[in-house]
Amino acid sequence: MSTKRKMPIGVQSFEDLRLKDFIYIDKTEFIWKLIDGSKVHFLSRPRRFGKSLLLSTLKAYFLGQKELFKGLAIEKLEECEKDKREIWQKYPVLYLDFNPKNYADTKALNDILNAHLSEWEDEFKIEKTEESPDGRFRNLLKQIYEKTGKQAVILIDEYDKPLLQTMWKDEALNETYRTILKGFFGVIKSADQYLRFAFLTGVTKFSKVSIFSDLNNLRDLSLLSDYSAICGISQEELEKDFQPEIKNLAEKNDLTYEETLAKLKQRYDGYLFARKGSAMYNPFSLLNVFASGEFSSYWFATGTPTFLVEYLKKAYYNIPDLDGNVKMNEAGLETYRADAINPLPILFQSGYLTIKDYNDFSRLFRLGFPNDEVRYGFLDNLLPAYTPIRTDKTGLSIWEFYEQIEAGDVDGFMEKLKGIISGIPYDSLTEKDLALREQNYQTAVYLVFALMNQFVHTEVRCATGRADCVVEFSDKVYIFEFKLTSNGTAEDAINQIKEKGYADKYSGSGKKVIAIGSSFDEEKRTIKDWLIDK
Repeated sequence: MSTKRKMPIGVQSFEDLRLKDFIYIDKTEFIWKLIDGSKVHFLSRPRRFGKSLLLSTLKAYFLGQKELFKGLAIEKLEECEKDKREIWQKYPVLYLDFNPKNYADTKALNDILNAHLSEWEDEFKIEKTEESPDGRFRNLLKQIYEKTGKQAVILIDEYDKPLLQTMWKDEALNETYRTILKGFFGVIKSADQYLRFAFLTGVTKFSKVSIFSDLNNLRDLSLLSDYSAICGISQEELEKDFQPEIKNLAEKNDLTYEETLAKLKQRYDGYLFARKGSAMYNPFSLLNVFASGEFSSYWFATGTPTFLVEYLKKAYYNIPDLDGNVKMNEAGLETYRADAINPLPILFQSGYLTIKDYNDFSRLFRLGFPNDEVRYGFLDNLLPAYTPIRTDKTGLSIWEFYEQIEAGDVDGFMEKLKGIISGIPYDSLTEKDLALREQNYQTAVYLVFALMNQFVHTEVRCATGRADCVVEFSDKVYIFEFKLTSNGTAEDAINQIKEKGYADKYSGSGKKVIAIGSSFDEEKRTIKDWLIDK
């Protein structure tokens, strides 16, 4: 009989998880901190990060389902309160999940609101007296209180799903949705006397969204250090709760226990949601790797950032900055809309970028990719947008680059790179603007070398009109200097490598250093020639 423990992949019901013996990472101490504090809460986290399970856990607590919490932190905490108040009280719980619907028109949003309202009216035997969703909602809360003598608990999952589905497709419909939701959520404040507790989750931050402008009693937990670990899996939780899985994964992949921990950290850890706090593993990827026994891309594969890639390209954003050099203040992180001027806030909110550190003096956050799964997944999606390489050929193409340089075939490597740069498409703006064309060349070079870092250590540095790249093997080092304007010859590039001392750091390593300098043909818009200095 198998002793393999059950991974709760896709399980969003706390009741199912507990009754069917899935692994559960105890987050109930966070719930305990919330229940007797402020009334109305909001949490922004990326998709598949445990928001729905958190709401389901809150639902079970407020329904008084004590048996589901046996052995968890909140059981002891609740017991300590029994002399002060009635414990494990049952409240009317109104749970609204915006996930299942396809929001294609105004009717779609009204349908899901009215469906939930009808369900609640039937459950509590309340007569429908108004037609508008906000009017029905207000009456419902009042009547529930008058019938039961209890204040209601409101749990809203993925509040922004209707907005996210329409914000890049139909501005008029998006505006209509905002108006409807503003009226509906406004009831949470106006009916405060009938409310015990409310919790809303989503991907986007609320502070710039007009639908919450009246909800000044809403407490945002998203960037608070005390709640940075409320969703996801911390290093401590990983090592405490998944020891058998880590051991099995190590054996299956011929790794030591310590090597397996290091590989898990590099691929799936690194999400930070506060100035100070715990870095979190992506729970979806972690559970999947333990279930399958294979280090693969799990979270990234469940959704592609196509529209974000297009916005980055339209904004002519400096792509190398995404890997740890994005700086924003807190207001910038909370900006609601993604547009061609500033696509970065939604990259952070949707989990493609995360906080790397915070500078108290400048009050700026530094953002970057959280881990290798996201880094290489995102860069892989960028490659077809900036080069002629087809989406289904990116992996093969980068591997061919690696094989050529590993075999010492510098000419073959450079010919392949020349072909990519010559095939870069140009829009009306880059036709006229030399600096933007140079940036596109740089981006193509950067992406090739950055993606090769999956197989061999690489470094890429970009500056105006040039890029220098290093590929380091165990026995040799290649140093490339690319001149990406017509100003400068291949000889100039080689001389720059020598004058700047790029090879000095390898002088005592025993490794052979090969310098490659290339020049650029502006008329043909590609690499002109190159020299190899051994």
